[in-house]
Amino acid sequence: MMTNQDDMKQPESSETTPTRFVSAGDVRFAYRRFGKPSGTPLVFLQHFRGSLDNWDPALLNGFAQDRTVITFDNAGVGFSSGEVPDNVSAMAQHALDFIDALDLTQVDLLGFSLGGYIAQHLTLRRPNLVRRLLLAGTGPGKGEGTQDLNQNILDAASLPPSRNGLLQLFFEQTETSKAAGAAFWDRLQTREGERDPSLTGPGVQAQRTALTRWDRNEDSAYPHLREIAQPVFVAGGSHDLIIPTVNAFVLAQRLPNALLTIYPDSGHGFLFQYHTLFGKHATLFLDS
Repeated sequence: MMTNQDDMKQPESSETTPTRFVSAGDVRFAYRRFGKPSGTPLVFLQHFRGSLDNWDPALLNGFAQDRTVITFDNAGVGFSSGEVPDNVSAMAQHALDFIDALDLTQVDLLGFSLGGYIAQHLTLRRPNLVRRLLLAGTGPGKGEGTQDLNQNILDAASLPPSRNGLLQLFFEQTETSKAAGAAFWDRLQTREGERDPSLTGPGVQAQRTALTRWDRNEDSAYPHLREIAQPVFVAGGSHDLIIPTVNAFVLAQRLPNALLTIYPDSGHGFLFQYHTLFGKHATLFLDS
């Protein structure tokens, strides 16, 4: 019996899927799309300085078993062209331009850290586009009970990426959490082919300005959170140094249809430390 070569191909994974490009206006967006075909793809919005290759392959591959996964570099980041805006509102518009360029009429969003800020703005701007929303390690902007970014921590996060820096910023300083962080760092090195660069130079300062404006409520979603009617899964680590964990509680309190989960013995990178458990929780939420 002869076997068709196409049948023998291994399915694409985070480590092997090619980087594709799509243009919207003056920006050429880099993105990756793989996983089980699904009516509503899950679009990922990345953290401060992060690019395509800062997502945990284990997390993405877990989601891809059940749905289409789409990651991308926003304007001025990684392989994408253009300039990084200095405000979250413009970042959200670029993300909308990217989604529209792919002709997507409905998406689920997973916004991590700065990506969570963008996801809130995007949902408020185009509510009919977003079916469900996952907000991980993020906050609503300045409001009652919130805590601002620690500028010393932000200074450290602005340094060139390193294994030790990642362990200190994204993980608890316990043996269990640091071991999970080291495993995450190793997984980040498994991408085959050309790797997407992390953000440097003026783009870093533009993102820092955007974060500061959000914290000052010049640009934040806090006053409009009750307008987000979609089901929202809010998740955080028990000791987040970058965006203090209390902000997750404030988000969940003000969003009218939110579910809150806090993961123990973890920091900003809880979704990578608990990639299997978080993936299961998120999948239950998306499928319910």
